[in-house]
Amino acid sequence: MPLLGTLINCALIIVGTLAGLAVKKILPEHVKNTVMQAVALVVMFVGIGGALSACLTYTDGAFGTKDSLVMILAMTLGTVVGELIDIEKHLDALGERCQKRFVKPGAASTFAEGMVTATLLFCVGAMAVVGALDNGIRGNYDVLLAKSIIDCISALILSSTLGIGVLFSAVAVLLYQGAISLLGVYIEPFLTDAVISQMSFVGSILIFAIGIKMLNIAKIKVGNMLPAIFMPILFDLLMRLWHLIAA
Repeated sequence: MPLLGTLINCALIIVGTLAGLAVKKILPEHVKNTVMQAVALVVMFVGIGGALSACLTYTDGAFGTKDSLVMILAMTLGTVVGELIDIEKHLDALGERCQKRFVKPGAASTFAEGMVTATLLFCVGAMAVVGALDNGIRGNYDVLLAKSIIDCISALILSSTLGIGVLFSAVAVLLYQGAISLLGVYIEPFLTDAVISQMSFVGSILIFAIGIKMLNIAKIKVGNMLPAIFMPILFDLLMRLWHLIAA
Protein backbone atom coordinates (compact mmCIF):
# COMPACT_ATOMS: atom_id res chain seq x y z
CA MET A 1 0.00 0.00 0.00
CA PRO A 2 1.77 3.20 -1.19
CA LEU A 3 0.26 5.41 1.51
CA LEU A 4 0.66 3.10 4.51
CA GLY A 5 3.83 4.78 5.82
CA THR A 6 2.31 8.25 5.46
CA LEU A 7 -0.89 7.18 7.22
CA ILE A 8 1.17 5.78 10.11
CA ASN A 9 3.12 9.04 10.19
CA CYS A 10 -0.07 11.12 10.40
CA ALA A 11 -1.55 8.83 13.07
CA LEU A 12 1.53 9.15 15.28
CA ILE A 13 1.58 12.94 14.84
CA ILE A 14 -2.01 12.98 16.11
CA VAL A 15 -1.14 10.66 19.03
CA GLY A 16 1.87 12.81 19.95
CA THR A 17 -0.20 16.00 19.74
CA LEU A 18 -2.95 14.63 21.97
CA ALA A 19 -0.37 13.50 24.53
CA GLY A 20 1.24 16.94 24.40
CA LEU A 21 -2.10 18.66 24.95
CA ALA A 22 -2.64 16.52 28.05
CA VAL A 23 0.81 17.52 29.34
CA LYS A 24 0.16 21.18 28.46
CA LYS A 25 -2.62 21.39 31.05
CA ILE A 26 -0.32 20.53 33.95
CA LEU A 27 2.83 22.42 32.94
CA PRO A 28 3.47 25.88 34.46
CA GLU A 29 4.01 28.66 31.93
CA HIS A 30 7.69 29.15 32.79
CA VAL A 31 8.30 25.43 32.21
CA LYS A 32 6.62 25.60 28.78
CA ASN A 33 8.82 28.54 27.79
CA THR A 34 12.03 26.77 28.82
CA VAL A 35 10.94 23.54 27.11
CA MET A 36 10.26 25.53 23.93
CA GLN A 37 13.79 26.92 24.05
CA ALA A 38 15.19 23.42 24.57
CA VAL A 39 13.21 22.12 21.57
CA ALA A 40 14.48 25.01 19.43
CA LEU A 41 18.08 24.16 20.34
CA VAL A 42 17.51 20.51 19.44
CA VAL A 43 15.96 21.52 16.10
CA MET A 44 19.00 23.72 15.37
CA PHE A 45 21.36 20.88 16.27
CA VAL A 46 19.47 18.47 13.97
CA GLY A 47 19.71 21.03 11.17
CA ILE A 48 23.46 21.53 11.67
CA GLY A 49 24.06 17.77 11.83
CA GLY A 50 22.06 17.13 8.66
CA ALA A 51 23.81 19.90 6.74
CA LEU A 52 27.28 18.74 7.78
CA SER A 53 26.58 15.10 6.93
CA ALA A 54 25.33 16.16 3.49
CA CYS A 55 28.19 18.49 2.57
CA LEU A 56 31.30 17.21 4.38
CA THR A 57 33.75 14.92 2.59
CA TYR A 58 36.91 13.21 3.82
CA THR A 59 39.59 12.38 1.28
CA ASP A 60 43.34 11.98 1.54
CA GLY A 61 43.27 12.62 5.27
CA ALA A 62 41.57 16.01 4.98
CA PHE A 63 38.02 17.30 5.32
CA GLY A 64 36.38 19.15 2.47
CA THR A 65 32.95 20.25 1.35
CA LYS A 66 30.76 19.50 -1.64
CA ASP A 67 27.65 21.01 -3.22
CA SER A 68 28.27 24.44 -1.66
CA LEU A 69 27.54 26.19 -4.96
CA VAL A 70 24.35 24.17 -5.42
CA MET A 71 23.26 25.14 -1.91
CA ILE A 72 23.94 28.85 -2.51
CA LEU A 73 22.08 28.87 -5.83
CA ALA A 74 19.20 26.78 -4.45
CA MET A 75 18.74 29.00 -1.39
CA THR A 76 18.96 32.19 -3.45
CA LEU A 77 16.71 31.24 -6.36
CA GLY A 78 14.31 29.25 -4.20
CA THR A 79 13.85 32.14 -1.80
CA VAL A 80 13.22 34.54 -4.68
CA VAL A 81 10.47 32.24 -5.97
CA GLY A 82 9.03 31.80 -2.47
CA GLU A 83 9.03 35.56 -1.84
CA LEU A 84 7.26 36.25 -5.14
CA ILE A 85 4.57 33.68 -4.25
CA ASP A 86 4.73 34.73 -0.57
CA ILE A 87 4.24 31.19 0.74
CA GLU A 88 4.69 32.28 4.35
CA LYS A 89 1.78 34.71 4.05
CA HIS A 90 -0.49 31.99 2.67
CA LEU A 91 0.56 29.53 5.39
CA ASP A 92 -0.10 32.11 8.10
CA ALA A 93 -3.47 33.00 6.55
CA LEU A 94 -4.45 29.32 6.47
CA GLY A 95 -3.41 28.94 10.10
CA GLU A 96 -5.43 32.00 11.09
CA ARG A 97 -8.52 30.73 9.25
CA CYS A 98 -8.26 27.41 11.05
CA GLN A 99 -7.71 29.27 14.32
CA LYS A 100 -10.91 31.29 13.85
CA ARG A 101 -12.81 28.08 13.18
CA PHE A 102 -11.45 25.95 16.02
CA VAL A 103 -10.47 28.45 18.74
CA LYS A 104 -12.92 30.54 20.76
CA PRO A 105 -12.97 34.23 19.73
CA GLY A 106 -10.89 36.46 21.99
CA ALA A 107 -8.86 33.60 23.41
CA ALA A 108 -5.09 34.03 23.24
CA SER A 109 -3.75 31.29 21.02
CA THR A 110 -0.59 30.03 19.38
CA PHE A 111 -2.67 27.89 17.03
CA ALA A 112 -1.33 29.34 13.77
CA GLU A 113 2.27 29.33 15.02
CA GLY A 114 1.98 25.68 16.09
CA MET A 115 0.42 24.62 12.81
CA VAL A 116 2.98 26.39 10.60
CA THR A 117 6.02 25.44 12.72
CA ALA A 118 5.07 21.76 12.88
CA THR A 119 4.18 21.64 9.16
CA LEU A 120 7.56 23.04 8.17
CA LEU A 121 9.44 20.81 10.60
CA PHE A 122 7.71 17.60 9.48
CA CYS A 123 7.93 18.30 5.74
CA VAL A 124 11.32 19.86 4.98
CA GLY A 125 13.55 16.94 5.98
CA ALA A 126 15.00 14.43 3.54
CA MET A 127 13.28 11.54 5.35
CA ALA A 128 9.91 12.80 4.11
CA VAL A 129 11.02 12.64 0.48
CA VAL A 130 13.11 9.45 0.61
CA GLY A 131 10.62 7.63 2.84
CA ALA A 132 7.58 8.54 0.78
CA LEU A 133 9.42 7.56 -2.42
CA ASP A 134 10.42 4.18 -0.94
CA ASN A 135 6.88 3.52 0.25
CA GLY A 136 5.31 4.46 -3.08
CA ILE A 137 7.66 2.53 -5.37
CA ARG A 138 8.87 -0.44 -3.35
CA GLY A 139 6.22 -0.67 -0.64
CA ASN A 140 8.93 -0.23 2.01
CA TYR A 141 7.90 2.12 4.81
CA ASP A 142 10.84 1.57 7.19
CA VAL A 143 12.14 5.13 6.73
CA LEU A 144 8.67 6.63 7.28
CA LEU A 145 8.20 4.44 10.37
CA ALA A 146 11.39 5.88 11.87
CA LYS A 147 10.27 9.39 10.86
CA SER A 148 6.85 8.74 12.41
CA ILE A 149 8.38 7.99 15.81
CA ILE A 150 10.53 11.14 15.64
CA ASP A 151 7.53 13.24 14.54
CA CYS A 152 5.40 11.76 17.34
CA ILE A 153 7.90 12.88 19.98
CA SER A 154 8.31 16.27 18.28
CA ALA A 155 4.51 16.72 18.10
CA LEU A 156 4.22 15.90 21.81
CA ILE A 157 6.78 18.53 22.76
CA LEU A 158 5.53 21.19 20.30
CA SER A 159 1.87 20.78 21.25
CA SER A 160 2.73 20.98 24.96
CA THR A 161 3.88 24.55 24.28
CA LEU A 162 2.12 25.68 21.08
CA GLY A 163 -1.19 23.87 21.45
CA ILE A 164 -3.63 22.09 19.15
CA GLY A 165 -2.46 23.79 15.95
CA VAL A 166 0.26 21.13 15.75
CA LEU A 167 -2.47 18.55 15.10
CA PHE A 168 -3.31 20.11 11.73
CA SER A 169 0.22 19.58 10.44
CA ALA A 170 -0.85 15.95 9.94
CA VAL A 171 -3.01 17.12 7.02
CA ALA A 172 0.00 18.78 5.34
CA VAL A 173 2.09 15.64 5.87
CA LEU A 174 -0.67 13.51 4.34
CA LEU A 175 -0.89 15.70 1.24
CA TYR A 176 2.87 16.23 0.82
CA GLN A 177 4.16 12.72 1.47
CA GLY A 178 1.10 11.14 -0.09
CA ALA A 179 1.67 13.01 -3.35
CA ILE A 180 5.33 11.90 -3.45
CA SER A 181 4.34 8.28 -2.79
CA LEU A 182 1.62 8.22 -5.45
CA LEU A 183 3.83 9.96 -8.02
CA GLY A 184 6.93 8.01 -7.02
CA VAL A 185 7.23 6.00 -10.25
CA TYR A 186 7.25 9.21 -12.29
CA ILE A 187 9.61 11.29 -10.15
CA GLU A 188 12.12 8.61 -9.09
CA PRO A 189 14.32 9.05 -12.24
CA PHE A 190 14.89 12.67 -11.24
CA LEU A 191 15.76 11.90 -7.61
CA THR A 192 19.27 10.49 -7.92
CA ASP A 193 21.45 9.97 -4.83
CA ALA A 194 23.26 13.23 -5.61
CA VAL A 195 20.02 15.20 -5.93
CA ILE A 196 18.60 13.72 -2.71
CA SER A 197 21.83 14.61 -0.90
CA GLN A 198 21.59 18.19 -2.17
CA MET A 199 17.93 18.40 -1.14
CA SER A 200 18.90 17.10 2.30
CA PHE A 201 21.62 19.77 2.52
CA VAL A 202 19.16 22.58 1.78
CA GLY A 203 16.41 21.05 3.94
CA SER A 204 18.77 20.82 6.92
CA ILE A 205 19.58 24.52 6.58
CA LEU A 206 15.86 25.29 6.68
CA ILE A 207 15.47 23.11 9.79
CA PHE A 208 18.24 25.15 11.43
CA ALA A 209 16.36 28.32 10.42
CA ILE A 210 13.20 26.97 12.07
CA GLY A 211 15.14 26.63 15.33
CA ILE A 212 16.36 30.23 15.09
CA LYS A 213 12.79 31.36 14.46
CA MET A 214 11.49 29.37 17.45
CA LEU A 215 14.03 31.12 19.68
CA ASN A 216 12.85 34.51 18.34
CA ILE A 217 16.43 35.36 17.40
CA ALA A 218 15.28 36.52 13.98
CA LYS A 219 11.97 36.57 12.09
CA ILE A 220 13.03 34.28 9.26
CA LYS A 221 10.40 33.57 6.60
CA VAL A 222 11.21 29.87 6.38
CA GLY A 223 8.01 29.23 4.41
CA ASN A 224 9.24 31.48 1.62
CA MET A 225 12.42 29.42 1.42
CA LEU A 226 10.62 26.11 0.80
CA PRO A 227 11.10 26.15 -3.01
CA ALA A 228 14.86 25.97 -2.36
CA ILE A 229 14.48 22.29 -1.42
CA PHE A 230 13.33 21.43 -4.94
CA MET A 231 15.88 23.55 -6.81
CA PRO A 232 18.44 20.69 -7.00
CA ILE A 233 15.90 18.77 -9.12
CA LEU A 234 15.65 21.74 -11.49
CA PHE A 235 19.44 22.07 -11.66
CA ASP A 236 19.78 18.36 -12.45
CA LEU A 237 17.21 18.64 -15.24
CA LEU A 238 19.04 21.62 -16.72
CA MET A 239 22.35 19.73 -16.61
CA ARG A 240 20.78 16.75 -18.37
CA LEU A 241 19.35 19.05 -21.01
CA TRP A 242 22.73 20.73 -21.46
CA HIS A 243 24.47 17.37 -21.97
CA LEU A 244 21.86 16.36 -24.54
CA ILE A 245 22.37 19.60 -26.46
CA ALA A 246 26.16 19.37 -26.20
CA ALA A 247 26.11 15.78 -27.44
